[in-house]
Amino acid sequence: MAPMRFGRAGAAVPVMVVLSALLGCSATPAATVVPPLNCAKGDLTTLYKGILTFGTDQPAYPPWYIGDNPANGEGFESAVAYAVADKLGYATDEVRWVRVPFNTAMAAGPKPFDANLSEFSITEQRSELVDFSTPYYDVSQAVVTTLSSRAAKATSLADLRSVTLGAQVGTTSSTAAREIGGHTPIELYNTNIDAKMALSSGQIDALVLDLPTAVSVQGELDSAVIVGRIPPGAVEQFGIMADKDSQLTPCLSQAVDELRAEGMLDALEARWLADGTVPPMLD
Repeated sequence: MAPMRFGRAGAAVPVMVVLSALLGCSATPAATVVPPLNCAKGDLTTLYKGILTFGTDQPAYPPWYIGDNPANGEGFESAVAYAVADKLGYATDEVRWVRVPFNTAMAAGPKPFDANLSEFSITEQRSELVDFSTPYYDVSQAVVTTLSSRAAKATSLADLRSVTLGAQVGTTSSTAAREIGGHTPIELYNTNIDAKMALSSGQIDALVLDLPTAVSVQGELDSAVIVGRIPPGAVEQFGIMADKDSQLTPCLSQAVDELRAEGMLDALEARWLADGTVPPMLD
């Protein structure tokens, strides 16, 4: 399916503020008007002139990307990337993709991409190393297991503290798994593919994932079930990641904000992430 196209934002309109004092009457403080940013493609600094390079993980997992092919425009994050690119004036054939492992993408230093969508949760610690756009998705964490696992009958977080949990290294899912397990070690994997195989083979009892990925894994593994959702602490949200102090960051945020205001983020979420399943919240 061809990537969706969306209309560009209109040009900024200058605002003149005339002081009432000049008209001989008392001055009343005027509200500050913040004009739209100048985010025209020709004025943006990118790795390659006239090209917007997005990064994502290897492999790119559904429902965020479909068929491990981010360039096809299918899957929530692929669709969001092309919608953001269009807001910034980049045509489909002016978007380039590179693959960068999750932890490598998060490391400080120059990046081989202009922006990255790999289910990066916005945290203060990460924000010291990289930039994030305004959030494009609110996250829930969930626990997946198999019917034959001792974790299958868990109804509370306490029930999961005696089982072996797994998660992808460097993710907020791994943080959530550590908090569940307390002093019990968890198993970490380079990719969710590796973690899913460990669950399938019985090397771990349960796997912690963001909810949409958990739903996808449930559909891919025989006898897999979602035990429940993990009660949130602070609100967890995904943002588009860019290099620290990138010129692109405010423009990425403006594009995301426009897509949200237009209802496009909700429409894409309904298309790619909603399946009607809302697992119970674990006590």
